[in-house]
Amino acid sequence: MWVFPLAAALVAVLFSAALVRRYAARRHSYEVIWSLALLMYAAASLAVAFGVANGWTSGEFRVYWALGAVLNVPFLAQGELDLLIAQRGVRWALYVLLAFITAYTIAVVRTADIHTAALAQDLPSGKEVFGDGTAAYRLPQLIAIPAYLVLVGGTLWSAWRMRRRPELRDRFWGTLLIAFGATIIAGFGSAFAALGYLAPFSISLLVGIVVMFIGFLRATRTARLQPR
Repeated sequence: MWVFPLAAALVAVLFSAALVRRYAARRHSYEVIWSLALLMYAAASLAVAFGVANGWTSGEFRVYWALGAVLNVPFLAQGELDLLIAQRGVRWALYVLLAFITAYTIAVVRTADIHTAALAQDLPSGKEVFGDGTAAYRLPQLIAIPAYLVLVGGTLWSAWRMRRRPELRDRFWGTLLIAFGATIIAGFGSAFAALGYLAPFSISLLVGIVVMFIGFLRATRTARLQPR
């Protein structure tokens, strides 16, 4: 099962590189933030691949938990808010909040006690590794789930605004695909991980990021054809 998260990491790197190229040409801040989110996704997926292939270490699980289970979605959500919010002051306030969330998450996960016996499983759960009710275990509930709602809500709102504009048809469908791909990862993938279902979790990592990348490519096809 390690092949699927490894492939997911490679797709995420390609996706990130595409965003960097767009940023070089267009200078939109959300492209940088999304690129960082995808690099986090790649690192977390690599940690899963190594953990599944060779047995989990505490370091690999901390990387997977901090970058994949917690921080990845808030960075994607921040990029979506950057795209929707025009007021610079509001965006900077959100940057400060994101910086605090990042620092807090890294500090909590880095210093959390780990039950090493739980790492012997093919797919350890955060509940068993960190302990039920601990700060590290609760981070996805407090941070990633609200961020997912912001991300999907923002993408659906963007799609709704484009629904009656035929010239933005590709961007409309691309935006919906991005929301669907994020749901595969954050919704189905997280549920599979919590239940310890390694095969569907590993596959969801790859399928979700591929769907998001396809959505991005379709959405930006309109952007290349339409002057902004």
